[in-house]
Amino acid sequence: MNWYQTLIQIFKIRDLRNKILFVLGVFAIFRIMANIPIPGVDTESLRNFFNQFQILGLMNIFTGGALERLSIVMLGLGPYIISTVILQLLTMIFPQLEEIYREGGEEGRQRFEQYGRILTVPLAILQAFGMLTLFSRQGVIGEMSSLSKISAILTVTAGSLFLMWLGELISEKGIGNGVSLLIFAGIIADFPRNIGQMIATYNPSMIPSYLIFFAMALLIIAGVTLVNEARRNISVSYAKRVRGSRVYGGVSTYLPLSVNPAGVMPIIFALSILTFPPMIANFLSGSQGFLGRAMKEISDAFNNQLFHGILYFILVFVFTYFYTMITFEPKSISENLQKMGGFIPGIRPGDSTAKFLSYVLNRILPIGAFFLGFIALMPTIIQATTKVATFSFLVGGTALLILVSVVLETMREIQAQLEMREYEKF
Repeated sequence: MNWYQTLIQIFKIRDLRNKILFVLGVFAIFRIMANIPIPGVDTESLRNFFNQFQILGLMNIFTGGALERLSIVMLGLGPYIISTVILQLLTMIFPQLEEIYREGGEEGRQRFEQYGRILTVPLAILQAFGMLTLFSRQGVIGEMSSLSKISAILTVTAGSLFLMWLGELISEKGIGNGVSLLIFAGIIADFPRNIGQMIATYNPSMIPSYLIFFAMALLIIAGVTLVNEARRNISVSYAKRVRGSRVYGGVSTYLPLSVNPAGVMPIIFALSILTFPPMIANFLSGSQGFLGRAMKEISDAFNNQLFHGILYFILVFVFTYFYTMITFEPKSISENLQKMGGFIPGIRPGDSTAKFLSYVLNRILPIGAFFLGFIALMPTIIQATTKVATFSFLVGGTALLILVSVVLETMREIQAQLEMREYEKF
């Protein structure tokens, strides 16, 4: 089926069409809010400040340009993502929390998600206070009274919580992962402006840089597609069952294990963690004594390209492994196979099947994590080796990595919805 035939089929199905239109409507609300600035912003000082602190370019990816406009949703989904990461890390320390997440069923997962929402509030307040104080010190925002500052902090915090709610609405009533799609919408919204700037600042001497960027873009697209679509197929057979005069089962199929089951989430998690420490360090770098010197060292370290690249690779690798271990449950898959009369040839049903699935996953997952980390690091490598690329290449490469991953995940989910409806007709 051609792509345009698939598109026509999608919009012919009322339920699927409504889900897509709902997601587009949420995108429109997000973009309106991203263009409502907080009062007292000096646009020229803001532009100079962003040119000075390049690490803010990565933070700006998550907010869809809302940060560089100092809008009411300037924090984006950063606090919510960080709270989710913190809670999932805590499951490794506190067995009770892990029990709620893994063995509590649907009710346990909802309770775990509620903890994440609650933790988002203090993180958003802390981040809003830090960002507003930093911008105020740099002259980007005019002098604010205590009441005005509290009002701005509460407004920015409410904006972040509202985005969190929109993301959950997309996951519940739309299609795809709400957090990933909102980040995707923010990146896409800035494309026309970025292309316009590229045309306006065109210089024949920049042609090698453009060629390198487009070559890098093709490599990233090919690499992300390869890693996300790679599968390790495990043979599964179903025992014959006789019910009345009919015989069921007796067929062989396979269970596909993705080389990278985590998708784009490791990239989002890694970038969220990478942007939080330098923001705090920049905020506290003006302090006197040991604290000020330590914060300046941390800020300089994160601005170092080599340190940033190595840490980025490690975080992507670790989060790919960690996120999969949290979300992938071999025991549940084993139980479902056993209930349906399925088994892996040569492996006993039950615990043996769960152990075998864990063994296979532990062998293929490091490969996917390594390649995903390498692809994430590719823009930094090109920037370091060619000496002609600018920091925008790093931001552009990271944005492209997120875009491709989100598009692949969403297309896979839409295709699954289409196939499900075909089976229902059959």
